[in-house]
Amino acid sequence: MTAIDHDTLSADAEREARKARLFTRINAADKWFQVLGLSWITPVLKAAAGDNPRTQMGEIWRLLAVPLLAICAFLLLWGTLAPKVQTSLGAVPGPAQVWSEAVSLHQDAQAKAAKKAKFEAMVEKRNQKFIDAGQPEKVKEVAYTGAPSYYNQIWTSIKTVFFGFLIATIVAVPLGIAAGLSPTANAALNPLIQIFKPVSPLAWLPIVTMIVSAVYVTNDGWFAKSFLISAITVTLCSLWPTLINTSLGVASIDKDLVNVSKVLKMNTYTKITKLVLPSALPLIFTGLRLSLGVGWMVLIAAEMLAQNPGLGKFVWDEFQNGSSSSLAKIMVAVFTIGIIGFLLDRVMYALQSLFTFSNNR
Repeated sequence: MTAIDHDTLSADAEREARKARLFTRINAADKWFQVLGLSWITPVLKAAAGDNPRTQMGEIWRLLAVPLLAICAFLLLWGTLAPKVQTSLGAVPGPAQVWSEAVSLHQDAQAKAAKKAKFEAMVEKRNQKFIDAGQPEKVKEVAYTGAPSYYNQIWTSIKTVFFGFLIATIVAVPLGIAAGLSPTANAALNPLIQIFKPVSPLAWLPIVTMIVSAVYVTNDGWFAKSFLISAITVTLCSLWPTLINTSLGVASIDKDLVNVSKVLKMNTYTKITKLVLPSALPLIFTGLRLSLGVGWMVLIAAEMLAQNPGLGKFVWDEFQNGSSSSLAKIMVAVFTIGIIGFLLDRVMYALQSLFTFSNNR
């Protein structure tokens, strides 16, 4: 073999090694593309790297082109049929009108943010004058009382659902572990689960409202009553999927592992932290994802009736307003609710991917 042939083989081997390392990195990144709902990026990268372009183009068609075509077909059908449906508020708005209202809400949010910043600057300037004049007793913190922007309402809804979801998780996971480990605890909890799991948030809301109003009598506490009412309603409706899946995950642990824990004479805390939780985590996270989804759906109805200043109240106020743009604004809220729901599920799936080996999506 000549020196030229040897150099050519070395160069080819180096290219193949580089290509193999590239595909390894792409395959590693694919897990996170799936978490983000961007799995179509993987075949694009593989096709660009020269990995069987025909096969990768088929994957790109399935993962990217088909969903885009479906969205385009939906928008075309919506734009065609919407003007033909007349309501008390006028014709159903098409995609163009809804987009226009989304832009309007964004501009309104920017204007309200600027107004709030101006107000806070004026208050700070006024207080600084009193401090400079040696009159600190006249310094006052004046709260801004302007109407919340659309983004403020979105943030309120997200805070409310996470608060309710956190309480549900704190309650459901220990009860689920107890039900999974103890047949007696399972027999005690199962009737309650079957009775309360199907109850609508509209049935819980009056009860929660009366109890919170009776117990939470202060007006200057950490939380507004409407916030607590909405969050507790979310808790009552969303804890069941986590409780059931946790119980199922704990009960399905390999019996050999349970026997090993008995042989090693593990105490209850060690058994739960070292054996039960690691084995049951995939099903626990499945329950958490379901609970968060249920909580987000329940929240909108709860905010409508509790008047918590989130997306639910926004939808209700626009419905009551009855202006020509109200229906388009409600549809903007519908898309916002759907997109945030998808993002919340992706967040939970990302956490599931970090802490478990489950491939469920």
